[in-house]
Amino acid sequence: MRSLRARIFLILILVGTLPNVLMETIIVKTYEIKAVEQRSATVQNQLKILANHLIANEFLASYNPNSPYKLKSHEIIEAELDMLANLYEGRVMIIGSNYKVLLDTYNISEGKTMISEEVVKCFRGENISNYDSEHGYIEMTRPIVNTTDDGDSTIQGVMLTSISDSTITATEKSLNRNAVAFEIITIVMVMVFSFVISGLLTRPFERITKAIGEVKAGYSNDPISVRSYSETVHISDAFNQLQSRMKTIDDSRKEFVSNVSHELKTPLTSMKVLADSLIAQPDAPAELYREFMEDIASEIDRENSIITDLLALTKMDMSNQELNITSVNIGDLAEIILKRLRPIARKKDVELTLEEAREIVADVDEVKMSLIMTNLVENAIKYNRDHGTVKVMLDSDIQFFTFSVVDSGIGIPQESIPFIYERFYRVDKSHSREIGGTGLGLAITRSAVLLHRGTITVTSEEGVGSTFTVKIPLSFIGS
Repeated sequence: MRSLRARIFLILILVGTLPNVLMETIIVKTYEIKAVEQRSATVQNQLKILANHLIANEFLASYNPNSPYKLKSHEIIEAELDMLANLYEGRVMIIGSNYKVLLDTYNISEGKTMISEEVVKCFRGENISNYDSEHGYIEMTRPIVNTTDDGDSTIQGVMLTSISDSTITATEKSLNRNAVAFEIITIVMVMVFSFVISGLLTRPFERITKAIGEVKAGYSNDPISVRSYSETVHISDAFNQLQSRMKTIDDSRKEFVSNVSHELKTPLTSMKVLADSLIAQPDAPAELYREFMEDIASEIDRENSIITDLLALTKMDMSNQELNITSVNIGDLAEIILKRLRPIARKKDVELTLEEAREIVADVDEVKMSLIMTNLVENAIKYNRDHGTVKVMLDSDIQFFTFSVVDSGIGIPQESIPFIYERFYRVDKSHSREIGGTGLGLAITRSAVLLHRGTITVTSEEGVGSTFTVKIPLSFIGS
């Protein structure tokens, strides 16, 4: 039942059959009501005629059911009543004003008192007609009214009649049989139609599933395109975007492995060359040994720095990475970072300043926030010109605080800005080698910012300088 085709199939069957069942019920019920009304109206007209005969022949006043001698008019009226009762498979009783039964076509209740709700209401002038479908008869009353020449009317008796609904029931059963046969034919046709239509409606989704399965199995890497419905278009586009994203990630992974291999191999190659040079010169002076060993130690430090940064980046990339959130005064933290980096700035005669618009207290991971500030300020110093400036600015609103680093350095080409957060990416590899670093600083910084649910942006102009702006919520809300 979780299948879309099965659900469409059932919905179409319900839509196709329920109206038929409802229509059958309405038609049969409507027929029953109309037939009962028509039959009642027909019998009432005949009872009206008989009532007039009874008044004209003074039947109520002169009729004696126990008398062996009856007037001709009485015999005619009895015959008419018997004919009416036989015609409609029913029973007719004539009740006098004293509630005594004068005539019963069943010859059962003559002389008995008949006091019922229907009879009492009829003596008050109300015509009653009830249909008892359970027992299969229609019961009705008809007052016998005597109207004088002066226009006065008096009810002298009541005609209580019950007639069978056998013809109505027979017709109703015939209608039901025809309706059931029609329903069976309709259900079969609807089932065939629903099976075909549900297959046609779900076929585009089956094509999508097949195409995704081929991609999953590795038989194809082509984008899928099923344009039958807007939904299949959305699914196709979403899968193609996901596939493109996965390909980008896979290419990035391959490039990252290649870069890591290259970056780790370079110091090892340098150390190998230095060691081989010493081995080739068994009589080399101590000064040369010292110089080469210092170079080897430098390469070891560089290798260690790359490995440390890789471990830090890998740890921050982990989905279950947890932050140690505490309330931190951002201005005080920035002062500590700048104090730590001022010796580096003095070597290049770079002026390092801090501008704090207001006191800022935020919920952050102090260690990772220090890492963000240190990397950005240190890069601003390293990639600055001599006698340059680095300005750190802090500001906040009701939701976020911003940490901006503005430098007067060499700048970043516009075409390189989208790639500066990639691992091991360097704008100018030769210049970066002179400055040092692993090429992982901005990647680590961006990961730390994203862990805080923040953003990092950059604007830069070659030869003028760069501005990095970090925007982080004042109150941290974990995922």
